[in-house]
Amino acid sequence: EVQLVESGGGLVQLGGSLRVSCAASGFPFSVYAMSWIRQAPGKGRELVSLINSGTGRATYADSVKGRFTISRDNAKNTLYLQMNSLKPEDTAVYYCYLNNYWGQGTQVTVSS
Repeated sequence: EVQLVESGGGLVQLGGSLRVSCAASGFPFSVYAMSWIRQAPGKGRELVSLINSGTGRATYADSVKGRFTISRDNAKNTLYLQMNSLKPEDTAVYYCYLNNYWGQGTQVTVSS
């Protein structure tokens, strides 16, 4: 059974940093591309970042380029998202995503 468990969200001030994590289990983590998707209150879902399985090449939404970094530790079956220079518009629930499997999400709130 695929399980994705996010952690690390919280309340942070404008300009602050936060790292969210996703512990994965139930599938061969190292062979799959993984994504972070977020949903802000009253808005649709946004693909924040994706990291491929082989080279670790990553892509980012324009809204987070230069501020967020996605990474993975295949030995620990864990996906990360380092978020720097946070803005109030980054406030959202952040989800780990794999092929129609979702975690429960972790809330990130940025105060101004």
